[in-house]
Amino acid sequence: MEIINIKDQLPKISKKTSEALKVLRTNIQLSGTDIKTIEFTSTFSNEGKTRTSFCLAISLAESGKKVLFLDCDLRNSKLIGKYKVPNTSKGLTQYLSGACDYDDILNETDINNFDVIFSGPVPPNPAELLESEEFSSLVDTYKPFYDYIIVDTPPIGKVIDAVILASKCDGIIFVVGSGDTNTQALRKAKRQIEKTECRILGAVLNKATNGKDLSYGGFSGYGSYGDYGK
Repeated sequence: MEIINIKDQLPKISKKTSEALKVLRTNIQLSGTDIKTIEFTSTFSNEGKTRTSFCLAISLAESGKKVLFLDCDLRNSKLIGKYKVPNTSKGLTQYLSGACDYDDILNETDINNFDVIFSGPVPPNPAELLESEEFSSLVDTYKPFYDYIIVDTPPIGKVIDAVILASKCDGIIFVVGSGDTNTQALRKAKRQIEKTECRILGAVLNKATNGKDLSYGGFSGYGSYGDYGK
């Protein structure tokens, strides 16, 4: 297994953003020992869910937790193009389609306690793959070996994937881009998740400039991530 270089390619964040990540990390840890597989989604694109979830996963790993980041945005992954992934590396879609085994897609990184499974090539049937027994089996296989599995998904306002995955996760967090969405759209997304009975842990206010927490239709703000909006 080739080690993926992550450290040198991480975005620079301010002290304020670092503290907000620690607040989010602490709130997740206080959510209960039964919360291990956590889905991150947003209502629309470009609200910052991938960067927020990825940095949160690294923050958890740096605190001593064993973390697996699962890139389930099979339609438009932001990670494969950003990090130097070897051409020989297999992805989630290849496992779900039966082209390789589950241990072929696990990537160790140069950050202690932090592993990544990338999405792989864009498939013609992403929703069907995520709904499959193979995906459930993958999560069940890795769950005993990690303290947390962070699952990044497509925006819930665009495609059904996030709703499908919610039924397979212990909890879900919405990333809300300040000025990118509205209460009505967020409430609609919330109702979709409630149908799955997945526990809604809260929301992260992203792209905030005033440093204040925000409440959106029953969601509690974990903190502001102003740097991500710049």
